[in-house]
Amino acid sequence: MIEHLATVTELPVDAIIIEDRLRDVNTATLDGLKQSIEQSGLLQNITVRRKRDGDYLLDGMHRLTALREIGRQSIPVRLVRCNDAEARLIEIDANLAGAPLIPVDLAMFLAERKRAYETLHPEAKAATGANLVSKRWDTADMMSVVSFVASVQEHLNMSERHIRRFVNAGMVLERSEVEALRQAPRQVGVVDLMEIGKLGEVEERAFVVKALASGEAKKVSAARKAYRAARGEAPAPISDRDQKLSRLLDAWDRAGKRERRAFLEERGAEVAALLGEHDKGDTA
Repeated sequence: MIEHLATVTELPVDAIIIEDRLRDVNTATLDGLKQSIEQSGLLQNITVRRKRDGDYLLDGMHRLTALREIGRQSIPVRLVRCNDAEARLIEIDANLAGAPLIPVDLAMFLAERKRAYETLHPEAKAATGANLVSKRWDTADMMSVVSFVASVQEHLNMSERHIRRFVNAGMVLERSEVEALRQAPRQVGVVDLMEIGKLGEVEERAFVVKALASGEAKKVSAARKAYRAARGEAPAPISDRDQKLSRLLDAWDRAGKRERRAFLEERGAEVAALLGEHDKGDTA
């Protein structure tokens, strides 16, 4: 049970330990927060866990970092004693209730919340078979009991179905894969994240994550095709240029003489100009 230590309301900034955080500081958020603190002061205390070997940050990493960078010596705190699972729930719920999370972060936080929740409520993890069915859950699903979803819905306006799908994805992703997807040039959307959650083969999932993170593939479907091609199980995917050329040639072949003449009337000047560039050696 969480114990609130009301006698301590402030701690030295440098005495608070930051360890094993699920998410790093966002530079843009930090810059805006520093300006806000300098103008209006700190509007909300941070939450710190007291252990035998020191005081550990639970909620308020941006606020603590901002005060350190501003040069403040102390910070108002809400000091608590709790176990590891309770500590993780405090961190996760603070993030869920805060600024909107990108899909990959939401999946990771919900999966971590499920693990912590089941540590605190072993009966949730133990529910299987007929007991699970009686609570309206699919026995093939990775979720456990309705009470977990109810606790999540206190923080998010999401359906049971979406919560289950996000958890499925978060449960299969390694922390390193989450970090890689955060850096993807194109943000991994909800649909693709759900597809990643369905990938049972570790090697294929690693390939897909790497392709998305590097920008080699924009969608999971394209990354999976590339994976099968690399294994010799399918032809190599054609390039975007070749796909567009194929569609143009197909449209020309299907058109009749009248339609082709109409096309040349509309675009003949452009075609002639491109042919002129080609004759000059510009084949780009």
